Amino acid sequence: MEEGMNGGGRTRVGQGYDVHELIEGRKLILAGLQISHPKGLVGHSDADVLMHAICDAVLGAIGEGDIGTYFPPSDAQWKDAPSKIFLEKASQLISERGGRLVNVDAMLIAEAPKIGPHIAAMKDNIAAALGVEPKAIGIKATTNETMGFVGRGEGMAAHAVASVDLPDFSVYQWRHRLETT
Repeated sequence: MEEGMNGGGRTRVGQGYDVHELIEGRKLILAGLQISHPKGLVGHSDADVLMHAICDAVLGAIGEGDIGTYFPPSDAQWKDAPSKIFLEKASQLISERGGRLVNVDAMLIAEAPKIGPHIAAMKDNIAAALGVEPKAIGIKATTNETMGFVGRGEGMAAHAVASVDLPDFSVYQWRHRLETT
């Protein structure tokens, strides 16, 4: 494993995946943007499939549970909540551990709409929520070549990976001890 944090820690990687059904009568929110489309994603929050996958990747990189651990769909306070708050929480957890987000790379899988025109704004939104520069965020999109539920336009999926520099536990523990005394 490559050393991160100038030799005082390790770079860790997490992966995330999310999928949501598309239905008529709901707004389509991707990376915090409302995108014109006749259907939107179903979910307890805003159902932002891209931000959800990224959140799971970041949480995985720091050894935490998935997005449902922090924002369970059974909790009414998250009904229609903007997913940027999920990314902000994930970023906060990195900071609390003395770490830093290195980068995120995400892939949206959808037959429509075309995502290319929105990628720069998507990167800006994700970067702002995570407290990093947009150049640390990669977003790509592909279709499912008309196969499966995504190919039939019944839903969207997203994959993401995130890398995070975290101090060694002993270094983190020592820093925390110094800060609290």
